[in-house]
Amino acid sequence: MDKCLSTEARASARDGGRQVNTGAMPMHRENLGRAQDAADLQPISLDVLREKYLKDGETGVGELYARVARALASVEPEARRAECEALFLANLQAGAIGAGRIMSAAGTDLQATLINCFVQPVGDCIQGVDDGGYPGIYEALREAAETMRRGGGVGYDFSRIRPRGAEVRATASLASGPCSYINVFDQSCATVESAGARRGAQMGVLRIDHPDVLEFITAKRTPGRWNNFNVSVGVSDAFMQAVAEDQPWHLVHRARPGTALLEQGAHQRADGQWVYQTLPARTLWDTIMRSAYDFAEPGILFLDHINDDNNLRYCEEIAATNPCGEQPLPSYGCCDLGPVILTRFVRHPFGFAGEPVFDFEAFERAVAVQVRALDNVLELTWWPLPQQREESEAKRRIGVGFTGMGNALAMLRLRYDAPEGRAMAARIAERMRDAAYGASVELAREKGAFPKFDADGYLAEGTFASRLPEALRQRIRTHGIRNSHLLSIAPTGTVSLAFADNASNGIEPPFSWTYKRKKRTADGGSAEYAVEDHAWRLYRSLGGDVQQLPAYFVSALQMPAAGHIAMMQAVQPFVDTAISKTVNVAADYPYEDFKDLYRQAWKAGLKGLATYRPNTILGAVLETHAPESAEKPASPAPAGASASAPDPLRTVIESRPQGALDAVAEKIEYWTQQGPKRLYLVVSFLPVVLPDGRTVDRAIEFFMPVGQSGESQQWVTSSMRLLSLAARGGFLERALSDMRKVAWDRGPVRLGTHQRDDGARVPMWHDSEVAAIAYAVQNILARRGSGAPPAPSPLPEPEALATDSMVMAGRKCEECGAHAVIRKDGCEYCTACGHLGSCG
Repeated sequence: MDKCLSTEARASARDGGRQVNTGAMPMHRENLGRAQDAADLQPISLDVLREKYLKDGETGVGELYARVARALASVEPEARRAECEALFLANLQAGAIGAGRIMSAAGTDLQATLINCFVQPVGDCIQGVDDGGYPGIYEALREAAETMRRGGGVGYDFSRIRPRGAEVRATASLASGPCSYINVFDQSCATVESAGARRGAQMGVLRIDHPDVLEFITAKRTPGRWNNFNVSVGVSDAFMQAVAEDQPWHLVHRARPGTALLEQGAHQRADGQWVYQTLPARTLWDTIMRSAYDFAEPGILFLDHINDDNNLRYCEEIAATNPCGEQPLPSYGCCDLGPVILTRFVRHPFGFAGEPVFDFEAFERAVAVQVRALDNVLELTWWPLPQQREESEAKRRIGVGFTGMGNALAMLRLRYDAPEGRAMAARIAERMRDAAYGASVELAREKGAFPKFDADGYLAEGTFASRLPEALRQRIRTHGIRNSHLLSIAPTGTVSLAFADNASNGIEPPFSWTYKRKKRTADGGSAEYAVEDHAWRLYRSLGGDVQQLPAYFVSALQMPAAGHIAMMQAVQPFVDTAISKTVNVAADYPYEDFKDLYRQAWKAGLKGLATYRPNTILGAVLETHAPESAEKPASPAPAGASASAPDPLRTVIESRPQGALDAVAEKIEYWTQQGPKRLYLVVSFLPVVLPDGRTVDRAIEFFMPVGQSGESQQWVTSSMRLLSLAARGGFLERALSDMRKVAWDRGPVRLGTHQRDDGARVPMWHDSEVAAIAYAVQNILARRGSGAPPAPSPLPEPEALATDSMVMAGRKCEECGAHAVIRKDGCEYCTACGHLGSCG
């Protein structure tokens, strides 16, 4: 092993390898064992392992680790491969794993990339390259499709594309703007994903000064639009200052506006940029905040913070990130990721066997070996495009990170949102930084520095590297460094489930301690089982009472939003790229406080922020009320009618009675695979007297008011007319029952909840939109006391739909069909069944 690691790292690696292999490193059975012993794995871990990571012939994680270690060592000189393979295997067993692409594809015959994500450039022309050397839109589309086909997610900055209404001299026409082309990229991603098991992930970025930024900000308010994109606005310090000072803001582009825009006041500035529109900065900011508050997007990227901190600002400019936001990257840049499982380095967790401590020395050894492993990935991987290979070879970016921060702090008896918890997180991040940079310097001594390295530029005042300890800076100046960037805190959804016993994701606190996971079975049915948080599970196994958890057990939704921001602020100074983290807030979180989160993030020097607030709002809320004083017409049934008289609820009413009828207007909100939907229905009632003398309201007319937004609802109007005929004909109950049986080829529809035997309320699913609307109508009638039979369970008020049983409104889940997929910890997470989708 004398050449497998450089001099300083070699001694640590020998110690680390020997400890892992002989058991000298005190890995607790109750901590490490669950991740290694298949007999003790949670069902969720086994499921994810089998579905995503184990290959033909592999029966457990040990064989998987051996495959990955062998592949990583294969790029070393032949004489040293066996020693490096043993070193990498020991490190994997110690908790230093690769990101999902590495664990899945390394050592296989698949021509798939081991790199999770890329950033691809998009120029201002249709084909070829534009005058800045950027590929045209359809060439960029081709490059993105090839990248996604090989398994990589893609981020783009669309700001170079000229805005809607700009001149296109070559064709004497007007431009359609970047948002129209994002539609094309979105559809391409949907098509490419159908060819493989991994859904394509994309990030779309537009600068805050682009003339089409308002359309970009509000685009995802349309259900179904850009489903294959996360979107973020690239914000400058100048804009944030303009917001603070209530200044006007110019929307500008270098492309000349068309005649109509010039006539409306578009003009050219002294710097050559064309001003398309001027508006108050606060108005634009409020539009962004409203969209983020109601729709969870767009996110915010603080571009000046990103570029000022960049070690390579002397030779590149960054305008976009990968889909989950933890890697700001230049054109054709990549993220080569590998987290270290922090829970593996907590000794005496919770204090049951002694004072809990974090083993920093063992952690640093693992980080040092991880640097070499990820550097080897750059040689091992299949590159979708030659430009990506060239960019990687020039700068050799890697991203050592961690997962399980929330769990590790609990195991150390530190509360995540307390000063002591943040201080420990910062210590861990600092030690990771110094170990990674030190290892990369030693690797440069052995294999050479990255080709674009320039000591003066790299260590210039203000860069991340300029804040390293003095001794480390001197070593970089003397020997160079192998990797331009080394650290990244990425989401780790599926690898945490598969390899870390469901330890908390990345930097996040746990989302919940336990939840039920629903899974389709081979026979078309479904199975359900419990999924347990690693720290909660470990605490119980050591004798802790999980019915009365200590205060240091705190989940993401139990802490104030400021606690999330404060954790990012504590850790970001020690991370040379960025942190993928979602700040979850409650549905009733005040809007002004929500806006302040983003101001706090900017002032704290963060590089971006994403939030999620569960809600049922899409667009403006239409409030419709029944007339307060509708005159009730005389009942057609005489008071005191005998019991043998015809049933007044089923007698035929030949025509609608003249005059005003008492009516109610109801807002119905439900979820389909296209996303949340809303419609308003009006039901008119006629009072009738029952044989026993009681007066009830009989529904005799149903209609949908005109002018409702969205796609054509002719079928709803037709259904309401048919229900009106059924109501006046006396067979409304049968008509509603038949509607409840209508099935739909597009899958189930979520509306309402029902109560289980254990008292928990869970979502109700209907076979079609028709069935869901019939269910809603039944509940309207039941609440009115119309004599019609009620639906099987009461329909809750709309405000309750998003939060019942922690099920939140979102996109359709590919696993259970629920429209409950949100962004959590940078990943797609189904709050109904726990399924993890794309993490980029």
